[in-house]
Amino acid sequence: MSQLLKDRTDYVITLKDINLRYSGEKDEVTALRDINLGIKNGEFICVLGPSGCGKSTLLKIIAGFLKPSDGEAKMDNEPINGPDWHRGVVFQSPTLYPWLNVRDNVAFGLKMRKLPKNDIEELTNKYLELVGLKGFEKHRPYELSGGMKQRASLARVLVNKPKMILMDEPFGALDALTRQNMQTLIRKVWTKTENTVFLITHDVDEALALGTRIIVMSSRPGKIIKEFNTDFTYHISGENHESPRYTPKYMEVREEILDIINCQD
Repeated sequence: MSQLLKDRTDYVITLKDINLRYSGEKDEVTALRDINLGIKNGEFICVLGPSGCGKSTLLKIIAGFLKPSDGEAKMDNEPINGPDWHRGVVFQSPTLYPWLNVRDNVAFGLKMRKLPKNDIEELTNKYLELVGLKGFEKHRPYELSGGMKQRASLARVLVNKPKMILMDEPFGALDALTRQNMQTLIRKVWTKTENTVFLITHDVDEALALGTRIIVMSSRPGKIIKEFNTDFTYHISGENHESPRYTPKYMEVREEILDIINCQD
């Protein structure tokens, strides 16, 4: 573990000496090995790596769905002992309740936390508008497109005002245009809410278009093999959303990341 990680106390998330093992069909399998990571407030972390490298496992440890076999996972210097609304999760497949309309899906967590009715209504309206679902409040999930379902899933997370948003390939099943629109939306949400975001993707261009830090993992057992600090997301807006992709710096970082990932296959 680096001395820097030992010395820092201002991280939202700290992962120290994390290993994750589980029983396979024949032998014990090591999914993650020697993971040390600090995530600061307001960062947009994108995680890349070959299939099966443990990206989703890492997210589940941060979310509190899995306990590491070794090491410490903490949020605000407190152990992560289970799921918590301070860490909202958006999955690739929208997890909406089919019997509830959009408004009730988004408000569900607030009702479970027993917030005052006026607060629930105000927050639900605010985040439905933020994700572009105003006017679709009474629709059921089956009446929505894939992109709109993900907007509803995102609103359901945001309405709780979590400190961190965890996203497991949330745009992977969407068509190219919808995916680009969702990238624009999540960048807008991140800028406006100042959330910390941890996003898993297989798309290098998506990572470069959104992340302020890109983490590249090795093939199993998953280890962090390189990190890139990037700022392309700050220059992508409006009619200029494609321009940063044609700069020499963008292409240089892109090629380096692809070389690292391809060497893992």
